[in-house]
Amino acid sequence: MSGHAGENARQRGETHVLYVHFGGLTADAGGEYYEALLALLTDITPVVQALPPDAALADVRGALRYFRRDAVELARLVRLRALALYGVDCTVGVAAGPLLARMAAQAGEPGQVREVRPAETAAFLDSRPVAALHGVGPATARALCGYGLDSVGRLAAAPLATLQRILGAAAGRRLHERARGIDPTPVTPTAPPRSASAEHLFERDELDAGRRRGALLTLADDLGFRLRAEGQVARALTLTVRYADRTATTRTRALPEPTAHTPALAAVAYALHDALALQRARVRGVTLRAEELTAAELAAHQLSFDVREEKARRAEAAADRARRRFGVSAVRPAGSNPPRAA
Repeated sequence: MSGHAGENARQRGETHVLYVHFGGLTADAGGEYYEALLALLTDITPVVQALPPDAALADVRGALRYFRRDAVELARLVRLRALALYGVDCTVGVAAGPLLARMAAQAGEPGQVREVRPAETAAFLDSRPVAALHGVGPATARALCGYGLDSVGRLAAAPLATLQRILGAAAGRRLHERARGIDPTPVTPTAPPRSASAEHLFERDELDAGRRRGALLTLADDLGFRLRAEGQVARALTLTVRYADRTATTRTRALPEPTAHTPALAAVAYALHDALALQRARVRGVTLRAEELTAAELAAHQLSFDVREEKARRAEAAADRARRRFGVSAVRPAGSNPPRAA
């Protein structure tokens, strides 16, 4: 590789943003490998933005001269290291900004490095469906398609005033710029939000919904106790259900408010489970992951005048004291299942 490649790319002001998708990470395995994969990126550049659970953005402008590689060569280096060290096959989009880098990564088969150079932006975007433009959700896509704006090229050609009438002033201007590949959003270095997980494996493939709910109560109780002991609360909860055929389903739901209260965690776990409609499913195991952890003292809570809730929290605090003194299995909520190590 040419020693001047990175310097030449930097001087031309060309591609320097990588969107890296770590293929094959699951919700439960991702916590084990995700931070290590982010560390692999930070070995190349300190400007890494975590996009959990399985992606990241990296601005490699400062690394081009140091490594004497252009952005595409650095992307290939990332793929090689991730595959060699962790067995993870990455898909990497390379462009001048996060929007195009993300779209480049999502534009074809996984396990490749795809670059969109500034001169290729219009041709790349022209025939892409409007739903492929980052920030266009299903409702917005339907609204735009209703006016015949079903491709990014047509969206780019539409007058700004037309888009603002359809979508509103701010959203119309934002999409008008994105359809032309204009994305001033910087890559902001961030660490992944902390998470904690608990898993239950059934002794045999479980068909009974009541037993599955009992396992979820146990997991919610374990997570709640751990979070309360560490002075943390969760903002979201993820349920992973693994089946007898080795497939899995993962669902995430935001909590009504940040909490470590066992009944609140259990209620969301039940809702996630029931929404899957697993009447005939043979379930091998379930995993709960408390997401987006933050310090309890920094979280805002809605005031409650419910006497029953206050009593429940006092009972929970008493149970926590008993566990700290006599062991975590000293107190269990009624209806829970004893946990089994994974």
